[in-house]
Amino acid sequence: MSKFFCTFAPKLIEREMKQPTYSWKDVFAPKLFSTLRTYNGAKLAQDTLAGVIVGIVAIPLAIAFGISSGVGPTEGLVTAIIAGFLISFFGGSKVQIGGPTGAFIVIIYGIIQQFGLGGLMIATIMAGILLLAMGLARLGSVIKFVPYPVIVGFTAGIAVTIFSTQMNDFFGLGLTDVPANFVDKWIYYFHHFDVNWWAFGIGAFSLAICIAMPYVTKRVPGSLAAIILATLVVWVLKNWAPESWGVASLQTISDLYALPHGIPAPHLPSIELAEGESVFTMIQKLFPAAFTIAMLGAIESLLSAMVADGVIGDKHNSNTELIAQGIANIVVPFFGGIPATGAIARTMTNINNGGRSPIAGIIHALVLLLVLLFLGQLVGMIPMSCLAAVLIMVAYSMSGWKTIVGTFKHRNRDLWVLLITFFLTVIFDLTVAIEVGILLALVLFLMRTNEQTQIRTLHNEIDPNEDSESNLNLEHLTIPEGVEVYEIDGPYFFGIANRFDDIMTHVSGKEYPIRIIRMRKVPFVDSTAMHNLSMLIQRSHNEGMTIILSGVKTHVLHQLQTGGIEQQMDPNNICPNINVALARAEELLEIKNTNE
Repeated sequence: MSKFFCTFAPKLIEREMKQPTYSWKDVFAPKLFSTLRTYNGAKLAQDTLAGVIVGIVAIPLAIAFGISSGVGPTEGLVTAIIAGFLISFFGGSKVQIGGPTGAFIVIIYGIIQQFGLGGLMIATIMAGILLLAMGLARLGSVIKFVPYPVIVGFTAGIAVTIFSTQMNDFFGLGLTDVPANFVDKWIYYFHHFDVNWWAFGIGAFSLAICIAMPYVTKRVPGSLAAIILATLVVWVLKNWAPESWGVASLQTISDLYALPHGIPAPHLPSIELAEGESVFTMIQKLFPAAFTIAMLGAIESLLSAMVADGVIGDKHNSNTELIAQGIANIVVPFFGGIPATGAIARTMTNINNGGRSPIAGIIHALVLLLVLLFLGQLVGMIPMSCLAAVLIMVAYSMSGWKTIVGTFKHRNRDLWVLLITFFLTVIFDLTVAIEVGILLALVLFLMRTNEQTQIRTLHNEIDPNEDSESNLNLEHLTIPEGVEVYEIDGPYFFGIANRFDDIMTHVSGKEYPIRIIRMRKVPFVDSTAMHNLSMLIQRSHNEGMTIILSGVKTHVLHQLQTGGIEQQMDPNNICPNINVALARAEELLEIKNTNE
């Protein structure tokens, strides 16, 4: 056995100590530059068409997200232009389209109510720095491990919240002091439910178009068709309908917001501090919101990139994508913009219309810039109830109700994670929902792992037909009297370690002076398991019992070596398989009987 350690251990340690080498290409390699090496006129024409179409599609969404977030249409368009350009220019995906998304509406609205626009700018910059740090730290692949029930739960919660925020404009209630809290908001609606029938009619008309358009043609997005037709109807009504009809009460964007003719000049955030409050204190208060923006942006953008990869047969660089998201969110606030991320719907629109390089995303940003420069008056004519209808459809698309129904059919623990995350998102806020949801998912994962790991106690014999190792003789193995064999089947971590420790403490040293622990099916051990094993070896030694380890995997053996377990044991008591372990047990029993 000593020979085994002398020949094998050094090679094992050398292999384990080798760290993978990384280059900057693994961290930051924008797809734009690699794509341009083989770019040509045909690809440019294809990307131009896709960029123009996705730019047109993004107009109503950018405006609607800006208004619903509590800022305005200009901020939504500016975010789509600047963030869309930067994410395409620096991003790690060929086809990702960036900009404001519905997922951020709830967070942005809450930050503005509590900290004002200056607080929103600081929180967005902080989120950008966090995203940048995630990318530089190569955490792109780690973000993908956020459990799916958590994602579905908070996405569905956001969808319900977005839907509830649109009731004011959809029904034309004209309320200006609607509470932010979900429950209070609906109570307030019911107490002030005075419908403007013109607004409701235009909203219902727009919603019907959004629903029906995919059945007519999938070339023209329903939101775009609804915006064009509803705006045309409202323009006709406002110019030719009799004053007695009351059409003037129908609000459009220009009635509430002023659209500038260009990108606002960059400016520093204007911070309004409470009495006795420092900037650092405000940053501390904003950190949870900034962390939520960063996490949500990372999750949404990487999910979008993964979906796009499956469609176009490419592989995005997740670290580069996070860095691009970080750059965009650091820059955008200085122009009055809001948080941005990769948008799945616009990315798929880009792909479906032939976009295959970041050039399409850059052209999409240029189209939006032209709209802001030259079509501000037309944008101002869009009715607010029409935008509300568009966002109701966005909320429906985000809800993932089919997935939720499918989860209800299975009725497993994932359903509870999903529902708790959903209700926390709706009733409280997204920050609490993500934190609790991930914590619950981790707890359930540990419970499942704990349940799957089995501890078996073997006496008398081992049947190779049920329990064979590749290097064993195919015959029944007899367990000598005075020897007990324990098999750990699964990860040996803190939950199992404590359970195994309880089992071992009830074993009599007089009846079973030799105990074999089979670890051939243990993929890893943690610090708690090593501590418990060390204490077991020490306690067994004090009580005159001997522990033999059998079939330890090479990487687990290395962990035991570095954890000091090997130094506590006779090297001959660490055996490569159960045959050797049983032979060693018989040898120790003979020595014990001879001494007695």
